[in-house]
Amino acid sequence: MSNYLILNSFIKGKVDTTLFTKHIDNDILIVQIYIDDIIFEFTNKMLCKDFESYIKKEFEISMIGELNYFLGLKIKQRGDEIFSNQAKYIRELIKKFGLENLKISKTTMATTIKLHKDEQGKNVNIKFYRCMIGSLLYLMASRPHVIFSVCRCAGFHSYL
Repeated sequence: MSNYLILNSFIKGKVDTTLFTKHIDNDILIVQIYIDDIIFEFTNKMLCKDFESYIKKEFEISMIGELNYFLGLKIKQRGDEIFSNQAKYIRELIKKFGLENLKISKTTMATTIKLHKDEQGKNVNIKFYRCMIGSLLYLMASRPHVIFSVCRCAGFHSYL
């Protein structure tokens, strides 16, 4: 797919190599590939129709329609605006890590709290901890207010 897009005048992203763009006059077509999913956005409906027709000639695809969920993000499009949130992803994390009964706080971790290793504490499952931190690192993309807390906790994985 990548080679096909490049052969058809798409430019591959330098930072995100799964992102491709094609400029035609003042319009742009953006294509994102994730494993076997393709998401594309455009500034001109004709670009969309053209892309759909020539991609169908080369590959067996099915058009699902407007994007609603992608990689844990709920996507809502209204007019010229696109909104995303990770509420479903957060609910799944809470359940996955058994945090349903924890006390909810409206504020994030105070920056003055000193974290230290509890020498008499119970051993932590390293795989479980790293999985939790990885999930929270992904969550930071849409919730920048948790960056400090997650990064502080992520720093402790080297002690495990």
